Amino acid sequence: MKRVKLVVAYDGTAYHGWQIQPRAVTIEGELNKALSLITGEDISVIGASRTDAGVHALGNVAVFDTYSRMPAEKFSYALNQRLPEDIVVQDSEEMPADFHPRHCDCRKTYEYTILNRQFPLPEYRNTAYFYYGNLDIENMQKACKTFIGEHNFAGFCSAGTQVQSTIRTIYNLEILKRVIDKGSIITIRVQGNGFLYNMVRIIAGTLLDVGKGKTKSEDMEAIIASCDRARAGATAPAKGLRLIEILY
Repeated sequence: MKRVKLVVAYDGTAYHGWQIQPRAVTIEGELNKALSLITGEDISVIGASRTDAGVHALGNVAVFDTYSRMPAEKFSYALNQRLPEDIVVQDSEEMPADFHPRHCDCRKTYEYTILNRQFPLPEYRNTAYFYYGNLDIENMQKACKTFIGEHNFAGFCSAGTQVQSTIRTIYNLEILKRVIDKGSIITIRVQGNGFLYNMVRIIAGTLLDVGKGKTKSEDMEAIIASCDRARAGATAPAKGLRLIEILY
């Protein structure tokens, strides 16, 4: 038996998230179905990040075990012939039997995209959060600095999240702005050693409040330290979020 790692890109618009669910179409379900057809085995992949409904990815990671004699690097080609066009495997390779995508040390990078202009653009309708008002990018960038480092992010996860610890480390958090016709694309890019449920979307919502002038950048340290979900911003819509890469 061998363990094969997949790097998977997908448009999450049509899916109920990554994790398999009864009577719902999911990324994990589509991968399991295609791999089971290829190998003739009952395959269940293990994903590194269980992205929510509507969230996208350029480089989510999954592994599966198989007795198939097909070389690991060929699985990407075989899968891409059988998967829907909104799921594409970018790479496949054999890994040690003890490699687990959720239990190994890693750095995850997410991006949250905001379309900032007077009117929305159809091409961004599923991949960006539309906001028509002015955003103070300079203050948003100032607020980013407070998040960097190890903190208790209990105030930046959804109520009822069950984890052993809410302490996480953020290595980098930045705001990027690209000017387009009559507006701009604003990208919130964050890298950390792991994220709580909805943590990136809540960070994005909080930074948006700073940009709108609803929250001061200098209040961010107190908001994080409070561990109070009510003090952070709203959870930004799922469609603006994209998992960029996972580095082990």
